[in-house]
Amino acid sequence: MNRSQAVVHRWSQTLIPTTREAPSDAQMPSHIFMTRAGYIRPVGAGIYNYLPLAWRSLQKISQIIREELDAAGASEMLMPALMPIELYEGTKRDQDYGDLLFQLTDRHGRKTALGPTHEEVITDLMCGCLTSYKQFPLNLYQIQSKFRDEFRPRAGLLRCREFIMKDAYSFHLELEGEAGLNETYDKMYQAYTNIFTRCGLDFSAVEAEAGPIGGSASHEFMVNCVNGEDTILVCPESGYAANVEKAEIGDRAFSWDHEATAEVTKHHTPGMPGIELVAEHLGTNAAGMLKTIVMRSVEESPRWVLAVVRGDHEVNEGKVRDALGVAVEMADEKEANAAGFAIGYVSPKMLDSIDLTMVIDPDALGSGNWATGADEKDHHITGFNWARDLPSAKYKAIIADIRNAQAGDPSPRAAGANLEAKRGIEVGHIFKLGTKYSAAMGLSVLDKNQKNQDVIMGCYGIGVSRTLASCIESSHDDNGIIMPISIAPYHVHIITIKPNEEGVLDHAFTLAEELRELGIDVLVDDRNERPGPKFKDADLVGIPLRIIVSPNSIEEGQVEFKKRTDEGKAFLVDRFKIVDICVDEVKGSPQ
Repeated sequence: MNRSQAVVHRWSQTLIPTTREAPSDAQMPSHIFMTRAGYIRPVGAGIYNYLPLAWRSLQKISQIIREELDAAGASEMLMPALMPIELYEGTKRDQDYGDLLFQLTDRHGRKTALGPTHEEVITDLMCGCLTSYKQFPLNLYQIQSKFRDEFRPRAGLLRCREFIMKDAYSFHLELEGEAGLNETYDKMYQAYTNIFTRCGLDFSAVEAEAGPIGGSASHEFMVNCVNGEDTILVCPESGYAANVEKAEIGDRAFSWDHEATAEVTKHHTPGMPGIELVAEHLGTNAAGMLKTIVMRSVEESPRWVLAVVRGDHEVNEGKVRDALGVAVEMADEKEANAAGFAIGYVSPKMLDSIDLTMVIDPDALGSGNWATGADEKDHHITGFNWARDLPSAKYKAIIADIRNAQAGDPSPRAAGANLEAKRGIEVGHIFKLGTKYSAAMGLSVLDKNQKNQDVIMGCYGIGVSRTLASCIESSHDDNGIIMPISIAPYHVHIITIKPNEEGVLDHAFTLAEELRELGIDVLVDDRNERPGPKFKDADLVGIPLRIIVSPNSIEEGQVEFKKRTDEGKAFLVDRFKIVDICVDEVKGSPQ
């Protein structure tokens, strides 16, 4: 509690436009309730006004972030939202972001972009500022608006085109030691744990893929929520947790020696998009088919790669990369067709026809009778058997975990345990970038031995506006928002009954001032409204502690008190005890 900054605000003088109707395009509870409770209003597709309630909560989240990052050794700065497109020349991330990157041309014909993140800007800055090994480690952060041109912005603040984000960047000349990346990464991991704990969130830290940011190790911080947009896989015994793109799968038995149980038969399968239709036509199911994906390695001399998984599974590019030790990407269809691949109808038998590398998931070796492509447009085969029809694969192919994990798969950390699925919303992501950006943009420094070395970087992001939305998504009931005390716009909501009667407002504001002097933020509903609408609005906005001041309670020297989380009616409390009760509630919550 910060006594010097605590406030008392009147509802009648604050913009809180509550409404009983949900916006027609709103489906997620956070979007519905933030609009109905007067936290946000749309300006355009994926662009929002943050009204006073939302802004107060965002400021509190930001302050928690500042306190924890400052304690972790980071310093705050501010970079521009606009960046010259030339900054992407070395990293090519404008190509990685594609249409998500807002681009514009100014009156002089110069191309610029609105920053989705600021790796290039900070790296360019450091090229002129870092000159000695004595300056390391360095950790800088900002809290600022970011921009992504989402094709279908939805879910209110969870997926929009302009949003508030904290991004931090650390700089090192080594991995280990007090000045190393690993030391700072661990400090930031702990800072993130502290931040989301103080925000009152139920969250999980999970292993994750780096995505378009790049780098090696990374962790996502996910708010656990049944309506979450992401799937998290967890081991109930070891505590291992990872997102679907990163989750490993435990050992799975496989064999090359399954007996062939049918002859190979070709089938005409025209006009059947999707594996389910093909499987039904062939008299099997997706799990009885092989899916063979054509990929291309990303290296000086690219090679063809075939990734084979069971038909009901999805190939994971990151795992294929790890199995081969080189980055891969989906093959260009025209180039692949020209090389002899019948895209959409490729079979593993191409291993004997084209110089390529094949990687097979263990589950794709679990049967002796498979349906697969026929290497001919509009045709599939049934009866494929690895031992009989492609014996060379046993000696030439790589067997590796290359598919997305799913619930029920063996745990990679506890023998006999199976992975379980949970839903979550990503609110933070930390990365070990390595030298991805420094090497591309020429950021190097002479080390202690006077040897020129590329600077090692880390990157750490938190969606500030997304954190607020995720909190509401995971903490609400049928009547509205249930805000944690630490990030609620106000700690206490005083509702006046019959405020025009003598003494009611005086008592309410005297109580509010006593609370403010003790560091508690107070909203006084001083409107001359009936009690019913006031109580409904109170449930909507979700302020944690509620005090009701009425002529009857004043006469008896009491007030009514209720927590937002309590069911049923408020209960009477002695007027001179209510301040201590509220202070204890606020002090007892994460701050």
